[in-house]
This record gives sequence, C-alpha cells and structure tokens, in this order.
Amino acid sequence: MNKCLDIVFIGLSLSSAWGNGHATTYRALLRGLKSKGCRLTFLERDVPWYAAHRDLPQPDFCDLFLYSDPDELMRRFGARLLEADAVIVGSYVPDGVGVIDRVAALSPRRLCFYDIDTPVTLAKLDRSDAEYLARRQMHLFDLYLSFSGGTVLKTLERDYGVRKAAALYCAVDRDRYAPTGAPLVWDLGYLGTYSPDRQPGLERLLIEPARRLPHMRFVVAGPQFPAGIDWPDNVERVDHVSPADHADFYSRQRFTLNLTRADMVAAGWSPSVRLFEAAACGVPIISDYWQGLSGLLGNAVLIARDTEDVVSALSQLPEVRRREIARDANRIVLDRHTGEARAGQLIAALKEMAGQARDASSRSTNHREAPHARTHA
Repeated sequence: MNKCLDIVFIGLSLSSAWGNGHATTYRALLRGLKSKGCRLTFLERDVPWYAAHRDLPQPDFCDLFLYSDPDELMRRFGARLLEADAVIVGSYVPDGVGVIDRVAALSPRRLCFYDIDTPVTLAKLDRSDAEYLARRQMHLFDLYLSFSGGTVLKTLERDYGVRKAAALYCAVDRDRYAPTGAPLVWDLGYLGTYSPDRQPGLERLLIEPARRLPHMRFVVAGPQFPAGIDWPDNVERVDHVSPADHADFYSRQRFTLNLTRADMVAAGWSPSVRLFEAAACGVPIISDYWQGLSGLLGNAVLIARDTEDVVSALSQLPEVRRREIARDANRIVLDRHTGEARAGQLIAALKEMAGQARDASSRSTNHREAPHARTHA
C-alpha cells in the first residue's frame, strides 16, 4: 500500500443526516481521504427513514451504492470488497452481525470496524444485546477504530478480544463549518437528536436557565423530541437543521450547548461531532463534564455541572472572554480535529498494518471467541 488506498466503507448512512450523527462524521472523514488521493466506496442499507430524508444522494467524493439486505450486499459487491485495501464496517449497520460474518468469510485484505458509538456498543455487549456486533466477532477485525479513546482502548483489547484498538475521533469538515457572519439570534442553542439519557442534562443546562433568564432567547433543534416537554416561552423549537444550514445555525448563537450521552460520559474521551462543528463555526461552547474534554479542547470550553454555571456564563462572562474562548477552540479544532487530520491518522494506521503478517485462520466465522476475551455472551 505505497500508493493511494482503496477503501470500502459499510456504514449506517452517508446519504442522510436525519436523526443520526454518523453521516456528517463519514462525510468529513471521506472528504479528507479523497483529498489525499484515496479511492472510496460507501455501501449503505436502503431504509425508508433515510430514503425520505436524503440530503446527499450523490456525493462527489466517493461512490455511494445502496443495497436491500446482506445477501444483495454480497452478491453485488463481494468482488469490490475483495479488491479493496481495506473494508471498514461501521457501528449500527442494519443486520450488522450478519454483514460482518459474510464480509469476514470473504477474507478481505484488511477488515476493520469503525465504532462511532463505542461506550454504547460495550454496554450493549455486556447485556448480550448483539444489535449490530456480536462479542464473538470482536477478534475478527485487524483494527478496531473507536470514537472513544483513553482507557477504553485497553479495555477493548484486554476484555473484549480486540486485536488492536485505536482512537479515530469524529471530525469536522472545515470547508463547510466556519463562521457565516449571521446576526446573533439566540443566547444559547442546542443541536441534537432527542435521547432519554441526555434529556436530564438539557433540562438542567438549557430549559431551567431559560426559565431563570426570561429576557434571553434559547433554541433546541433536532428530531424525535416527544410531546409533553414543558418548553418555556423563550425556547424556540426547530425539528431539523440540514447539515447545509448547520454553520448558519451555530453562527446565530452567542453560546452553544454540548450534551453527552450517559455511556460516553462514563467512558470519557468521547467527543461529539457537534463539539467540533460549533468550535469550527466560532461559537463558544458550554459543555457537560467528562474525562478527556480538557485534553481535547484545553481551556477553550466552559464546563457546566449545574444550572447556576450556565446562568453565570450567559449573564456574567465578559464579552472579551467569550470571544477569546471561541477563538481558542476554533484554532484547536482546525489544527487537530478536521476530516483531513482524521484521514491522515487512518491512512497511517492502515499502512502500518500493511507490513504485518496476517493469520487468515483467525478470521473464523464460527461462534468461538478469542482466547483472551470474556467467556460470557
């Protein structure tokens, strides 16, 4: 693999960013890989909920193909999988367990897993929920790419039978996320799909501050929020913001709120793509706390543990300090957390693997676990 790499991704979605954070992550990474000369193919299950909300049906940075089920995937694209330098299967792929078994049975040159939901995945495996990945499959991958870093990587190798784990955090597309100069509309905004385990944080760090600061304006954007939430009058609800409008949406906020799912808070070192997007757009971030946050953004983020922290930031932080935080976060993200940066990390990891001996027999698709993996299902 001395020339440009040929990579096939099998992921949840590239064509639609509706109700998921996977699409924007893949788009930033694949655009970065394309800029470095890689040949790219993305294979996506054709499902009705994304078919109805496709905002990128024909990407210009890769070949995108839809398939109806694992059998069609193998029938139409088996030869393509074999010719690629690496096949990367993502988390939350429909019928993921069957897809992984079928792909592994082909013995592609390199088989990798990209876990965009690592703490959620491990929690699922611990309760024997093999929705898209089975514990018996963990040792099948030459490389396990994880959205979470830190101690999670050692846990994957020590307790789950992963041969090699490496962090590949989410990233931002610097050409599509930048300050737009739009006038400020909201004092604090939040962008994210509804999640029950994030809702208490939203109540504590946005809804309650809105009640205490009725003269300020707030916005919550994202799908699937249930009826019955008691939104204050000064909180505007937006059901969906297209990725094409994200930069303008962020640029209209004086501050933006970052909330993290409970499993990712517990694991630490699990940044949300929204964190990097907002910083790239020059918006200062107020975030819940988790281990690793300062390691990724230093002091260029305001940590809020309770309502008072948010109220204080919104009403007392000097404007010069607000702008300084935004500027520092923007510099860090554009230097370390772009699609090009992640592409470089992935290419380096794949090329490092190229010279390593491969034990084809370890790719067995039976139900035997790796010898050092936990023995429960």
